[in-house]
Amino acid sequence: MNGALRREPLAGAFGVLCLITSVLVAVNSDGIRVLSDGLTVWFVAAFAVTIVVGEWFHISAPGFRGAAPIAMAAAFGLALATELPGGIQLSYGAPSVLAVTAVSMALGTTVRVAARRDTSLVDTAGRFVAIAVVTLVYRCAVMAQTPASPLGMMTAVPWQQAVLLLAICLVALVADALFTSVVRGLSAGVNVGRTFVAEFRSSFALSAAVAVTGVLIALAAPPLGIAALPLFLIPLVLTLFAFRRYVSIRATYLQSIRTLSRLTDAAGYTPAGHSERVAELAVRLGRELGLSERELLDLEYAALLHDIGQVALVEPIPGGATVLAAPADQRRIEADTVAIVRETGVFEGAAQILEHQTTPYRQVRELGEEIPLSSRIIKVANAYEDLTAGARTLRAREAAIERIYLGLGYEYDPRVVDALLKSLDDAIAV
Repeated sequence: MNGALRREPLAGAFGVLCLITSVLVAVNSDGIRVLSDGLTVWFVAAFAVTIVVGEWFHISAPGFRGAAPIAMAAAFGLALATELPGGIQLSYGAPSVLAVTAVSMALGTTVRVAARRDTSLVDTAGRFVAIAVVTLVYRCAVMAQTPASPLGMMTAVPWQQAVLLLAICLVALVADALFTSVVRGLSAGVNVGRTFVAEFRSSFALSAAVAVTGVLIALAAPPLGIAALPLFLIPLVLTLFAFRRYVSIRATYLQSIRTLSRLTDAAGYTPAGHSERVAELAVRLGRELGLSERELLDLEYAALLHDIGQVALVEPIPGGATVLAAPADQRRIEADTVAIVRETGVFEGAAQILEHQTTPYRQVRELGEEIPLSSRIIKVANAYEDLTAGARTLRAREAAIERIYLGLGYEYDPRVVDALLKSLDDAIAV
């Protein structure tokens, strides 16, 4: 959903966290001490501006979690830095770190929303959770700092300190993935463990780079001061540009798949734009049901190619509506679709989804058969598009929903149908 704020559960969590941390810094002596130290103010201000800019340059792509690596690395550096050149101790404590990062992230997110950029408050809240873990574990637990006391001294040798800081950052990043997985998994009623594994796998490489960068900024602050911030962010910025280049290549790849999906349209087997409409609706349903970015990517590929097997038919199905075909014909089209997709050698994830796109939901309920959620989503999305024939009138929608309800619990997964109704209601509201 480009150019809009994603409607996700606990979307107000980040705003509440911002409010709480702002109150914390406003009412304790730590905030007063920071404001009275001009050097610390400039140091903190530089990090705050970087976090705002980093939130603006948020990155996301099909198959990957949304991330703001520049903002995260800067926030980690702010939380872990303890000293400036000349042995000057940084006077701020954990409440100030949390307040500065929360307000900066909120400002950056607000600017993105105002600019109609794709924004996820759950992902943003997850990043704040990671920053809170780093701040509280390091400054409060390891360094034993309290709001009324200065920072303690680190007695470990440099390499041990570096390992400790890196370990804290990695734990925080796991907490981020766990938080977002629990929120999305519980809200959608899907397996939280599986969602967590998918979330963590999709973000591990970039998360590791963020953790290393944050630690390097903190360790370089004593000899370099504020110069450590831009110096060690440069590699991450270059990585960001490389990632954007990769995203553009993936977009071209997706466009090629879209072109292949139009083969049935060009041959007259399906109405124009059918596969693209099914893919768009399926992705909306998948997002509503809490699928990971990797799963959404496979779902989109599968939905675009779900009818490609119709090219093997001698006579086209009237209107290309496979939902109205006999079950044996549906299974034959499914088998031909899977064979064609597997022939490409690069869409195995999509092929596994398409293997069950016509399987009735009752086989899950009565026989305990494993049918991927993505397959059930495509079954519902395709049925809706077949029954409406692309029409968006209220009458066409009600007629399609009525037909789908006749197969509720037998042909179609009730959770997916509920997600369909919510998605259609949201589309009308917009």
